[in-house]
Amino acid sequence: MFSRHIWHQLAAHLEGQLGSREARKVERHLNQCELCRGEHERVRLGRAALNYLPAAQAPDTVWTSIEAALPGLRSRSFPAMRRRRLAFAMTALLALAGASYWTAAHRRGRRWDVVRIQGTPAVGAKAIGGSARVGAGEWIETDSSSRASLKVGEIGSVEVAPNTRLRIVTARSGEQRLALARGEIQAKINAPPRLFFVDIASATAVDLGCEYSLHTDESGAGVLRVTRGWVSFQWRSRESLVPAGASCRTQAGFGPAAPYFDDATETFKQAVDGFASDKSGSASLDVILAEARLRDTLTLWHLLTRVGDTDRERVFDRIAALVPVPAGVSKEKVLSLDPVALTRWKDELAWKW
Repeated sequence: MFSRHIWHQLAAHLEGQLGSREARKVERHLNQCELCRGEHERVRLGRAALNYLPAAQAPDTVWTSIEAALPGLRSRSFPAMRRRRLAFAMTALLALAGASYWTAAHRRGRRWDVVRIQGTPAVGAKAIGGSARVGAGEWIETDSSSRASLKVGEIGSVEVAPNTRLRIVTARSGEQRLALARGEIQAKINAPPRLFFVDIASATAVDLGCEYSLHTDESGAGVLRVTRGWVSFQWRSRESLVPAGASCRTQAGFGPAAPYFDDATETFKQAVDGFASDKSGSASLDVILAEARLRDTLTLWHLLTRVGDTDRERVFDRIAALVPVPAGVSKEKVLSLDPVALTRWKDELAWKW
């Protein structure tokens, strides 16, 4: 009865290692056999869980202990059944160690495709003729006349603009992370939130399911522009939530400024940029409050946590003048920066963004 099942083929099927004919046989069997379907699901879940385990190397003492134990087992007069059980246990231990090594090796060896678009982009010091493979720790570099496209696992792609230096930091299913040292990238990601990250010197762009461009110089000064979805732009405890159609600047030692919509008035955008660089910010804030439209409550909401007590009341009053304050959000709680009240207000305002 056991021989009729296909348990020994399940791992190869999930890895895509079976030929098309054999794969079709397995799939037909799975459609008919409840036991094998259950085992198939357990193997699949087990493989998925391995992606979230840290890779670790077994100490040499493990193998030394196994080798030392084997002669003793042969010389002892254990009953046959006990010897067979011990032999099975040893085999299982070796199989587990081998599986751990295989998983760690495949995780370390996971590589992404990078394709030349124009010019002579390079991986490390080697120019890309047509395409190449790149893994964690390696750099992609472009000069003034070259571009490249990087496939980010199974979740999207990143186009690397001219004069850009980009490093692959982490390349595994639970975390895809790049570091942009200088230049510009355009990312198109279709994945659950918080799987794809791009670090620059002054912030980290955290994907929330989106498309965006990110530019930076080597000092960390840069700008994020979102064309679809949302990006969380973070530095230490500071976070700017940037929706489609909006941009956010960042500076070294300061982190992301308040975001603004690209269709805001130039006067408004210049005032937001001025507020981020001006220590007092009072003159810039006057302009921001005067120029703000309903949609610009995106910027005003972010400013609530970035101004002093007196200016916070002015910002609150301006938002309240543009759109009614929802039930459950009081001025007192907002001015005290109550996180629940701020989040509730943001969730209501986001319908206008």
